[in-house]
Amino acid sequence: MSQLQSSALARVKPSATLAATAKARELKRQGRDVIGLGAGEPDFDTPDNIKAAAIAAIQRGETKYTDVDGLPELKAAVVAKFARENGLTYGTDQIHVAPGGKAVIYNSLVATLSPGDEVIVPAPYWVSYPDMVLLAGGEPRVVIGHEADGFKLKPEALEAAITPRTKWLILNSPSNPTGAAYSADELKALAGVLARHPHVWVMTDDMYEHLIYGDFEYTTIAQVAPELYDRTLTVNGVSKAYAMTGWRIGYAGGPKPLIDLMRKVAGQTTSNPSSISQWAAVEALNGPQDFIAERGRAFERRRDLVVSMLNQATGVRCPNPEGAFYVYPSVEGLIGKTTPEGTVIDGDETFATALLEAEGVAVVHGAAFGLSPYFRISYATSNEVLEEACSRIQRFAASLK
Repeated sequence: MSQLQSSALARVKPSATLAATAKARELKRQGRDVIGLGAGEPDFDTPDNIKAAAIAAIQRGETKYTDVDGLPELKAAVVAKFARENGLTYGTDQIHVAPGGKAVIYNSLVATLSPGDEVIVPAPYWVSYPDMVLLAGGEPRVVIGHEADGFKLKPEALEAAITPRTKWLILNSPSNPTGAAYSADELKALAGVLARHPHVWVMTDDMYEHLIYGDFEYTTIAQVAPELYDRTLTVNGVSKAYAMTGWRIGYAGGPKPLIDLMRKVAGQTTSNPSSISQWAAVEALNGPQDFIAERGRAFERRRDLVVSMLNQATGVRCPNPEGAFYVYPSVEGLIGKTTPEGTVIDGDETFATALLEAEGVAVVHGAAFGLSPYFRISYATSNEVLEEACSRIQRFAASLK
């Protein structure tokens, strides 16, 4: 098998979040009482008007190939969305549509990275960022955003990480896995650093843009720092806000020369996203948006429940995130303790494994996101399930000696 695998793929790890979800599903199939809190997708259904648009597209015969990187109608809807919600002006020739946000990011990296090029990846990071960089031939340069700093990249840390080989900075706000979101002032401070390094491009993953809580005001970096517009790729998609994870539609706006390169990659890999999904996404972006705020309030109530209950667990500390549908609690207070079965909790991966075995709660360990000793919970499920899961975590933590 080692002779079969490419040297590029040998540098890459399997997705830890997908692995955790698959493990939970397998245990359920075996009859175990398992609560899976690893999946990063809304539990709400795709709205009916979006489903109806997809059915109508099928009935119209919209089942053929489309332009490689998106229908003109979908690109126009994306242009309107960026103008309406982010104050960003793009032409349709500056829009790239792909089969999911992951494909958008991958296309941009493959299109631009040469061997030895560096990509600054703030940690905790979405598990796929470093591995996509590696697969594209680049080198991830991980920079820690500490809990004391809200898990966010500080300007001085960014400055120290930039080298002549730096090609990209990847920003994710609100963040997967922490839910941390950058304020306009924090983005301006990072932009001040980037202004001194014109060779560095910025990729901002805004997939959780609409999941913001309290009085936090969402902004994206090209919006608050227009001087970076010509070297910023603003990535988004319909997966989270519209509960369309399985439809696989991501999109981005950016400088035309970059978009042209990304189209070239798509033309020799995936080609166009599903035509039917694209017509559904047109309706998602152009249709009623009121349900987003309603669902956001439900997520905020869940966040408050989970943060409260986890902070009552022995040895667990759970920061209160600004957005997304994740929390990233610390298990620092449990390291070195022992389960009733004799397992020593020597790190967050051991914690997650022991929790699954003892209480049937599946979470993702923090090392997968580049910062330990933490774990990630997705609270995109019902209050009843969350209460039961958090009660089990409390019970497990209390059992450690």
